[in-house]
Amino acid sequence: MDFSNAKELLELCDSNKMSISEVMKQRECDESTSSKEEITEKMRRVLQIMRDSATMPINTPMKSMGGLIGGEAKKLSDYRDAKKNISSSVLSRGMMYAMAVLECNASMGLIVAAPTAGSSGVVPGLLLAMQDVYSFSDEKITDALFAAGAIGYLAMRNATVAGAVGGCQAEMGVASAMAAAGAVELMGGTPRQSLDAASTVLMNMLGLVCDPVGGLVEYPCQNRNASGVANALVATDMALAGITQLIPFDEMLDTMYRVGKRMPVELRETALGGCAVTKSACEACGMCG
Repeated sequence: MDFSNAKELLELCDSNKMSISEVMKQRECDESTSSKEEITEKMRRVLQIMRDSATMPINTPMKSMGGLIGGEAKKLSDYRDAKKNISSSVLSRGMMYAMAVLECNASMGLIVAAPTAGSSGVVPGLLLAMQDVYSFSDEKITDALFAAGAIGYLAMRNATVAGAVGGCQAEMGVASAMAAAGAVELMGGTPRQSLDAASTVLMNMLGLVCDPVGGLVEYPCQNRNASGVANALVATDMALAGITQLIPFDEMLDTMYRVGKRMPVELRETALGGCAVTKSACEACGMCG
């Protein structure tokens, strides 16, 4: 059971009366020698790594290797504990977890690239926050990760998830699309609604440049992971409310890829444009020419 695009994925879901996560599990089994139980156990391990990377920096703030970030997740945690946050419980927790994962990554900790290291906080950020608020079981979160994985698979097969190729829209956009698709399924949405949410995210993040200060996966990457959670939440609510997308996911993914290839090289992970060449950024990192 395989699919080359979202249209085929939807057809498989419809004809077999299966969720996206179920189709993705079956695909993984068919493409390997592993059983469904073994595949699921591997995803449980992924979830545990995600949880560790999202919580350790909150309990023990870490300074990044480049020195540009460190302690932001703990500040958000303290802010929430003081009940000063104005965003919803899911969003405030999701921001906190997403920024923590980037802190862990930049401190040479163990993370799950979902789909990349620079965008690794979005998927765990949103799904772990939803688990906290709605008390979903690990089994449900694991299924949501399979649904998210299907979106990442399609992006890697038909476009790109690399900032050096497509800008941050390819990294953060796909990560947020993955998170939205998983969140929709987690909340009982249909496969079509999951793909509508994924399309919405790519549309909203179209054209986002990749401009890491000092060439490091720290800043503005960490902030964008938090915003990625917010974008995924917006798309999730829209899809669950029944708002469909004029542009299907396959077309939106192709559009993102074409836009990315047209970006100048300075805005594709080279640290030669955007935030990376501002006066303050150059002074902070001491590495810009």
